[in-house]
Amino acid sequence: MESTVLIYDAECSLCCGCMNWIKSHSMNTDTFKFIACQSEERKSRFPNIEKDACMDVLHLVMPDGRILAGDKSLPEILYHLRYFRWLAIFFKIPVISLLSYFVYRRIANNRYIISQTLLPLTEEKV
Repeated sequence: MESTVLIYDAECSLCCGCMNWIKSHSMNTDTFKFIACQSEERKSRFPNIEKDACMDVLHLVMPDGRILAGDKSLPEILYHLRYFRWLAIFFKIPVISLLSYFVYRRIANNRYIISQTLLPLTEEKV
């Protein structure tokens, strides 16, 4: 089975920290492949995902080719995590789904400020 690909901002320590957390909680070591938005691999494998778009939000490319962006990727990510799989069901509740959009946008739009405030600048990249 082909891995699900997570495309993230490798210049953001919050994003790198989240990718490390996802990696450490994945069901299998090959569940996700992590690709930096800034990488040549992203440009060559996923030319349809523009750099501006992937710098705006996380992109999840499913093995079947579907692309889920931002908050839409969260339930699918949770579904593949040890101990957190059950949380994916909550995203089927309309209020949670709507709330997740606003919370995700708020965090994504302020991720560099959050990174500087909460995380050390030396956070290891995935």
